[in-house]
Amino acid sequence: MRNVINLQMKLGEKDIGAIELDPKSRDDIPQILRGLQYIYTEQAVRERVFEILRELLPNRIVGEGKADPNNGRPGMTQWTILVFGVLRLALNIDYDRLQELVNQHKTIRQMIGHSDWLDDARYELQT
Repeated sequence: MRNVINLQMKLGEKDIGAIELDPKSRDDIPQILRGLQYIYTEQAVRERVFEILRELLPNRIVGEGKADPNNGRPGMTQWTILVFGVLRLALNIDYDRLQELVNQHKTIRQMIGHSDWLDDARYELQT
């Protein structure tokens, strides 16, 4: 399935709008996450971004046109891919550092839909 975002929250998952980011932090990660949080919480902006993400479906390998969003194996949502891409480009980091951040950084994990506890999902370099 190629979902933009999972609408059904999992046990322990925090709503993206309710994630608490340290307003006094001078690090760049909370500032980037605050921008992503703004995109998600402002309905008009979110709908436009999600519309663009829906248009970015990959092309079919066989045949013409875009891949069917209702078929395919479950995997990362397009929101998760957007968060990973924004972090990688804004921080100017390689994939090894991105992997470490998404597996270990609590706030980033909340932003991509993982709970603080009970969720030990890991991301490998080839997911």
